[in-house]
Parts: sequence; C-alpha cells; structure tokens
Amino acid sequence: MRVSQLAQLFPLQRLLLRSARLLVLLALVYPALASAQNNVWLLELKGAVGPASADYLVRSISRANDPEANVELVIIQIDTPGGLDIAMRDIISTILASSVPIASWTAPGGARAASAGTYIMYASHFAAMAPATNIGSSTPVNIGGGSPLPAPQPADEDSEEGEPQLSGSAMERKAINDAVAYLQGLAELRGRNVEWAEETVREASNLSASEALRLNVVDLIARDLDELLNSLDGRSIVISGEERTLTLEDSVVQTIEPGWRYDFLSVITNPNVAYILLMIGIYGLILEFYNPGMGLPGIVGVISLLVAAFALQMLPISYAGLALIIVGIALVMFEVFSPSFGVFGVGGMIAFILGSIMLMDSDLPAYQISLPLIAAFAVATGGLIVIILGAMLRASKQRVVSGTEAMMGSEGFALEDFEKNGRIFTQGENWIAVTDTPLTKGDTVLITQINGLTLKVTKKG
Repeated sequence: MRVSQLAQLFPLQRLLLRSARLLVLLALVYPALASAQNNVWLLELKGAVGPASADYLVRSISRANDPEANVELVIIQIDTPGGLDIAMRDIISTILASSVPIASWTAPGGARAASAGTYIMYASHFAAMAPATNIGSSTPVNIGGGSPLPAPQPADEDSEEGEPQLSGSAMERKAINDAVAYLQGLAELRGRNVEWAEETVREASNLSASEALRLNVVDLIARDLDELLNSLDGRSIVISGEERTLTLEDSVVQTIEPGWRYDFLSVITNPNVAYILLMIGIYGLILEFYNPGMGLPGIVGVISLLVAAFALQMLPISYAGLALIIVGIALVMFEVFSPSFGVFGVGGMIAFILGSIMLMDSDLPAYQISLPLIAAFAVATGGLIVIILGAMLRASKQRVVSGTEAMMGSEGFALEDFEKNGRIFTQGENWIAVTDTPLTKGDTVLITQINGLTLKVTKKG
C-alpha cells in the first residue's frame, strides 16, 4: 500500500507527514534567515589585560570578520585596571585591522578603562561609557621599579620660561614619550582629544563619563546595552576608505563566551602557577635522573616544564632571573651529589631566591610572584640542604662498619701456633698475620695494623 493511501486511512500519519515536511522546510530556510540578520557580538574584557584576554579578543574579532558570520558590530565591554603592554598592542592591532566596526563600552556603573583600557577605547571606532565609570591613568608602569613617571620639576635659570625639567632615567622618559606618541596617534586616527591623550600619560589624568564626553574623549554615554545600540544605530564610520552606516534595528546580540582556551591560559599565565609548574618540572627531572626508571617523576616533570615554558614566553619575564633560578638549583644539586659542607648549597640558595624575585620583569601587581610562595620553595630547598649536611655530619662521626678500616681493633683467633708469621680467622675469613709475641692455636688476638693483605696482631689479655 502506498504512503498516500496510508495517510488517507490514518489521520495521525497524515499529521506526522505534514510536520516532517515543515521541519525540513525550516531546516532549509533558517540558515538563510539567520545569515540575513544583523548580528552584534558582545565581548567582555574584565580584569587585567593579559595573554588570555588578548587571545580571546583577537580570536573573536577575527571570527567576526568572516563574511559568513554577518556581524554588523562588535562591542567590547570593558572593566580593567590595565595590563601588559604586549597584550594590549595585540588587541589594538586587531581592532585597527578589523573590517567590522568595534565599539568599546566601559560598563557597568563602577567599571573603569584604566591604563591599557584607555588605549583600547581610543583605538575603537566608537567609544562609549556608562554613568559612574571612569577612564584614564594611562602612565606606563615602570619595568625596573621606582617612580612610574618622570615628574615635571620647576624650571631652573638655564631653561626656557615655562619649560618643565623632567626627572627620571632616559629609559623612563623613552617609555613615556613612546606611550604619548602611541595614544596621540590613535586619537588622531579616531578624531578624539589629542591633548588629553598626552595628559593622561604624562600626568595620569583620569575622567568621569560626563567629563570624557565633554572633552571628546568618548563618543557617547549609554546606561545599558539597548541604549548603546539605539545611540549607535544609523551612525556612519569610514573603514578601509569606505563609509559604512550601522543598521542595528532588530539586530541580534550574541555574547561570545571565552571558552576553555581562555580558562586554560588564564590559569597557566598566572605568574604563581607558571612558577610552580617550573619548579615541579625541574625537580621532577632531577628526581628522575637521580633514580632512573621511576617514570612518573620524569613524565610529570617534562609536561610541567613544557607548560611552564609555554606560559613564560607569554609573560614579561627577566631572562637574568630565569638563569639565576637554574644556576641556583644546579648548585643545590651539586651539593647533593658532591657534598661541599654547604658552600655550593648556600650559594645556590642565594641565586635561587634572587632569581625568583627577579623572574617577573613587571611592576604590575597582577604579574608578580607571591613572596610567600618564593619563601616556601626556598625553605623546602634549604631543608633539603640541611638534611643532606646533617646526614654528612652523622656519617663522619660514625664508626666504619665495612671495608678494611672496619677491621682495626676487631678480634680474631689464631688458627695455628706461630711465633712471627701465621694464620688467623677474623671477619669470617682467614688472614695472614704477623705478631711480636708467640701465639698458640685458639688464642684470641686484636688487630692493630693492616698492611695490604697482612694483619699485624697482638695477643689479647
């Protein structure tokens, strides 16, 4: 019997056939409808700008530039105290190269776009802030420590009138001037306040949302996402020499979640975690070399060391600090295998502690290794040295219990009668012996001297 005849006979089957046809039709039409919609992607930048957040934003913006994604606008919601310069520049390079308009929005209320966040705001095609937010304090943090900003000093007699004299090293001034030029370049590109761009770098100036709007630092104030979209709808922007007008009415907002990669990078690029992995890797390999064939320490050590190396190459590390850590551990291990009564061990400890403190080449609090963590590893390593030295001292005071040295002062008995040369039994073996006093078979003797394979003995008692 045909399907059509079955459908006529059974109303339920006919309903199922119609439903199946409708589902097939929707499956064919939905992708076309979805591609025709104007999509808005929402990305969230929270916390310090680092390798994980840079990877997340760069990958997401690159995906948004795929024509098949049909993204009309990418919104970066910002709440950051700043972060690493290299991560910030990666994000800005991606924004500048984007063919999709980027709107940076400092939100919600109480959020801030400080330091690196200011640069990202300036680089975006549109900059917006929510009420009760702030922007600025863009002075680059000094890598070498000390004052983060060459502070202007009163003019002296030899200087031109009104010209401030800059303090600080040449490196500090170079960092400041580079940051000023970079932010001013972004301001000129987006038509924003160039003078304040210099002020926020040199004087760490900070603005509220209303002041930022008044001084042409941002383009608009938006309380929520709907207000932001309504304000941007119909605005025009020139991208790659072509003018584009945003069409955001009835657009679909999609929040792009960071995913597992972001979580993984966030964990391993934490300086404390990277430091722990480095230590586990080094000590794991040392343990494997000390006891070949164990397997587990070597496997864990190699994996930890590779993950630590991957994390450290994304962090602002000092290679001098890393070298000191390696040299320090090498000296400690030399103390373990070739004891020197503490000389190499103490030197290794000093190098290890100094290297650990110097490892992170940044003054940013989020990228510093915890001093208690350094102290914990230092104490553990120092404890290892103390245990080894203690074992050495105990061993030096113990009586030798093996070898020919252990035979000195031990007892035996004569195997025959002899006056000068004969044989005795001691330590489970027969030995040739010499004596100054005649001995009778069975006499108990004491060993007083060892000359090769000959023992000098004397009669006991």
